[in-house]
Amino acid sequence: MKIIFIVLILILFSGCSSKPYVVQYSEGTSTTGGHEIYVVSHGWHTGLVVPAGDIQARLPKLKERFGDIPYIEFGWGDKNSYQAQEITTGLALRAILWPTDTVIHAVAVSKNANEHFPNSEVEKLCLKNGAFFSLTSFISNSFDRDQKGKILELKNRVSDNSQFYESVGKYYLMNTCNHWTAKGLKSARIDISPTFKITASSVMNFIREYNQTARITSECDRSSL
Repeated sequence: MKIIFIVLILILFSGCSSKPYVVQYSEGTSTTGGHEIYVVSHGWHTGLVVPAGDIQARLPKLKERFGDIPYIEFGWGDKNSYQAQEITTGLALRAILWPTDTVIHAVAVSKNANEHFPNSEVEKLCLKNGAFFSLTSFISNSFDRDQKGKILELKNRVSDNSQFYESVGKYYLMNTCNHWTAKGLKSARIDISPTFKITASSVMNFIREYNQTARITSECDRSSL
C-alpha cells in the first residue's frame, strides 16, 4: 500500500517536471509594454493565441508556412489522437494511461481570437515585455528540432491554415494539453499551478478569476500585469 501511495505521488507531481519545462521568468527583463494574448478552450482542449511576429522571428519556418498574419494559436498534445480524423476510445485511453509522443498544432488566426473562434471559450490576457518573452520562449522550447536547429514539420493538416510539428515531451494523464497551457501561463509569471490543471475548464476558470482579480482592461498597455 505504501509503495502504491508513493507511485501515485510521483505521478501526480511529475507533470511539472516533464518536458516542455516551465521557463523561469527573469526579473531582469523589461516590465514595460503590453502584449495581447488569448487562452482558448475548444471543449476538452486548450491553446494559446499569441501575436505572430515575435514567435515567427524566433522560428522562421512559421513565417514561411503562414506568412504575415496577426496571431497564431498553439496547442500541444498526443501525436496520434491529435492528428486523427476521429478520436477513438482506444486512442484516448492509450494517450492517457501511458506516455506517448507529442506534437504541436499551429493555426493561423486572421483576427482577434473572439472573432476567429466564435464557438469556443476565449479569455484575453495582457502581458508586459518580460512575461511575454518568457511565454514565447516556452512555446519555442516546446518544438522539437533537427540537427540544424530547424523545427520539424509533419504532413498532416487539419486545414490549409494549420500545421502540425514534432514536439518535445511525453503526453500522459499528468502532462496533458491543459497542463501545457498552464505551463505556458506559469512561464508568463501568472501564479497558476500546472499540476492540477487536468481539464480545460480548470484552466479557463482560473483565468476568469485571475482577470477579475487583476481588473484587466481592454487596453493591454494599461494592464496591471
